[in-house]
Amino acid sequence: LVDLLEIQPTDEAIAERLTQIQVFLKEKSFEIDEKFAEKKRKLSTGDELTTGVLKVVKVYLAVKRRIQPGDKMAGRHGNKGVVSNILPVEDMPHDANGVPVDIVLNPLGVPSRMNVGQILETHLGMAAKGLGEEIDKMLKAQRTVLELRGFLDQIYNKVGGEQEDLDSLTDDEILVLSGNLRAGVPLATPVFDGAEES
Repeated sequence: LVDLLEIQPTDEAIAERLTQIQVFLKEKSFEIDEKFAEKKRKLSTGDELTTGVLKVVKVYLAVKRRIQPGDKMAGRHGNKGVVSNILPVEDMPHDANGVPVDIVLNPLGVPSRMNVGQILETHLGMAAKGLGEEIDKMLKAQRTVLELRGFLDQIYNKVGGEQEDLDSLTDDEILVLSGNLRAGVPLATPVFDGAEES
């Protein structure tokens, strides 16, 4: 193959295409060599174990596949189910604003199992996204930094939970923070372990 690529055709278009193929092959060859070297390094190098650690077990995912009907999915609330149908976005149900949903859960899977946490977490995600959209609107409308600071203060310090010192941030840092929150406000939702026995 290398010898074939050394051929210099007289037609400029063919010569240019041959050069493109040669560059592509070199890039792919380099990429494959890098992957091989990385896999070889993972298998050959031994990790130094810290004090108290007896054994390190590494699990590598062999194959990644696209999800399809019949596959089982599970959440972190003990909620599990089988994928029955996968639809294009335009065929999914949507809200009054035309925003389609990502997933449709069977409501019969909630009451008997008493895992309302999955529903609450879904609502929390929608609220976080809504806050991000409000921040995005404020940024697009070029509202003052003082208004942004007040809105962020309402989000972080008026609801409860851990308080954030937004007064220590400069105006530029407030703008950067607001830009990061455009896609949605991140929330920590620890898993509920159950009531403690008394």
